[in-house]
Amino acid sequence: MNDKPSVALIGAGAMGGALFRGWLATKSIDAAKSAIFDPGAPGEIVDLAKEFAVQINPGINAGFDFLIIAVKPQMAAKILPAYAPAAVGAVVLSVMAGTSIATLSTLLSGPAKIVRTMPNLPAAVGAGVSGVFANKAVSDGERAAVEQLMAAVGASVWVERETDIDLVTAVSGSGPAYFFLLAEALAEAGANIGLTQDAATRLAEATLAGAGALMAADGRRAAEIRKAVTSPGGTTAAALDVLDGDRKVMRELMKKAVAAAAKRAGELAD
Repeated sequence: MNDKPSVALIGAGAMGGALFRGWLATKSIDAAKSAIFDPGAPGEIVDLAKEFAVQINPGINAGFDFLIIAVKPQMAAKILPAYAPAAVGAVVLSVMAGTSIATLSTLLSGPAKIVRTMPNLPAAVGAGVSGVFANKAVSDGERAAVEQLMAAVGASVWVERETDIDLVTAVSGSGPAYFFLLAEALAEAGANIGLTQDAATRLAEATLAGAGALMAADGRRAAEIRKAVTSPGGTTAAALDVLDGDRKVMRELMKKAVAAAAKRAGELAD
């Protein structure tokens, strides 16, 4: 595997575009040997492709190190068979939810090396985390190259079974919405005790964003930081006793929520 692989990107929408911008910003792909396949690619992406000499909608041929699939899952059956030539000899990397390796192999006429990844919404700003699974045909060097490509939108966490991708969806895929709900609830609580709604909302959103940034920079686990900022008998301890307490209220509720999301993800998978 080359230090800078060539990629064929199918789909330059929100996720595909985020990946493409990240690759160019970090100079992590061989731009001159790469291509974008998307008849409706946004103008910004087209301009970047031209600036870095990336081909736009060329003929579909073999010769790419990676074939990246970033189209909507419901479009896969219609779109992917035409790209079977580009999959020959390439590592296929899919960022589509719910589309199995078996289905990808069938639609692309049997490529041997297939990786599935599930980025989450913060990937759009380079702060995502992606669950990743590769079949046995993918070598260690190719797995390292996958990590390098996905680093354009954040961190990667490898999982052991393909079905674990559904569990990733329930934790990190849907996880940002849990975080946003907490921000909403904290803002409502602030307004309930007498702050204006605007002040409470701004305080809640900035607090959660700052806490996430602190956790990323600190290096300790969330539990360690929480314990460090919770003085016995203090205000934070009083609040956490309500939120979780001896009955582990929040933890039990989160277990039920994530289990429900994982169940639904499994039902939606092909």
